[in-house]
Amino acid sequence: MGKNKLLGYALGPLGSALLGFISLPIVTKFYSVEDVGRVSLLHVVSSLMVLLFCLGLDQAYVREYHESDNKFRLFKSVTLPGLLLMFLSLLAVYSFDGNVIANWVYSIEDSALSLLTIICFLSAFLSRFLSLILRMQERSFAYSMSQVLPKLFFIFFIFLSYFFLELLDFKVLLSAHMLSIISVLLIYTWNTRFELKGALNEKINKEELISLSYFGFPLVFAGLAFWGMKVIDVFFLRWLAGFTDLGVYSVTLSIAGGAALVGSIFNIVWAPLVYKWQSENRVDFTKIDNVLEHLLAAVYFLVVFSGCFAWILMYLLDGKSYAAVQYLLSICILAPLLYTLSEVTGVGIQIVKKTKLSMYASIFALIINAMGNYFLIPNLGAAGAAISTALSFLVFFILRTEFSNKVWRKRGYGKVYLVLFFLLILTASNAFFGAELPSSIWWACIIIGFVVFKESITEAARFVLKNRAI
Repeated sequence: MGKNKLLGYALGPLGSALLGFISLPIVTKFYSVEDVGRVSLLHVVSSLMVLLFCLGLDQAYVREYHESDNKFRLFKSVTLPGLLLMFLSLLAVYSFDGNVIANWVYSIEDSALSLLTIICFLSAFLSRFLSLILRMQERSFAYSMSQVLPKLFFIFFIFLSYFFLELLDFKVLLSAHMLSIISVLLIYTWNTRFELKGALNEKINKEELISLSYFGFPLVFAGLAFWGMKVIDVFFLRWLAGFTDLGVYSVTLSIAGGAALVGSIFNIVWAPLVYKWQSENRVDFTKIDNVLEHLLAAVYFLVVFSGCFAWILMYLLDGKSYAAVQYLLSICILAPLLYTLSEVTGVGIQIVKKTKLSMYASIFALIINAMGNYFLIPNLGAAGAAISTALSFLVFFILRTEFSNKVWRKRGYGKVYLVLFFLLILTASNAFFGAELPSSIWWACIIIGFVVFKESITEAARFVLKNRAI
């Protein structure tokens, strides 16, 4: 994959993060804390609805795209079942009680809000599948717009309602969110009009749909369990600790999200690329091993550098209220990066279509996370939540890796496991001991990293020098 395409994929997460940073103070200035919380909850529920009603067929589309001889029919087969199921389910709920959706999501009884929310759900669902067309065709810049444009339109509609309509109630805020999603959906529809026209003229093949469902359905449960892994710590903190620990932890996660961007860019590119290699019978194990080695080095240095320089955050935050953030940051960065590593070592599960194994890994890791939160949070607060989540993601990584080892390609991961166990112990110690842990340990880890990952550092230096020469 060329540098221009990689840059195109990178623009999405980076631009989305930047616009999110810009939109947050705007929304918090114009609207109440309660309304901002309701929109945040809408994002959470919307992602859950898309996850449920995609039926795992979105991932089946990515897996089968390069091997399908009729991509129009494939798109219709993966999109139509979930779309009909979502539409009929929401219609039934709305017909039974028009207020129930708004009451469930926002704690407000209003049928108009329910209708706006339904439109948000359906638009988000369709946008998810249309974006996959662009992703699989490697139209990277167009795909990245799927992450940037919603936030850009959202800011535009907020300013429009404030300066021209002078309306600041929650219904306007939700309408701005809905219009931003619809605007992006319309752009998607235009960009994929050729594929949509072709799909409309196709008939679904029942045997193909059954095969796709067999691949995708276990991923629904895997996705739910993984979604739970990411949010269960927040609920346990609210239940067992309180808003102070929850606030500190939430701020830490927001900052750690910057490092997670590296992983999200990689995740977008990696799976389709390997599936393409597989369809062309040119999977190069040496190349995969090199990617794993370089990615492991990147994870190591991101975590260690975050531990070295986290003290800078105290100049940006209220040092007294958020002092714990600097000690939690490194372990909060580790968790999402473990998932990114598992995308490399566990890719064999998807290649051989044994998706039940991903479900087992996610469910077991979720149980570990729940148990860890239950036992650690009462004594350690936010540190307990961070340690539990990182431990569960390490378990998830090991399970995906070993399952893939069993069904696809067998190789040793001794070095990988050793490095990751070391990082978990180091970051957990930092979260537990805080200021009592000598900062010199982090600087010693940098020196160790230069020795352990000498080849990756040399390769990175050559890449930089080569591009400077160009």
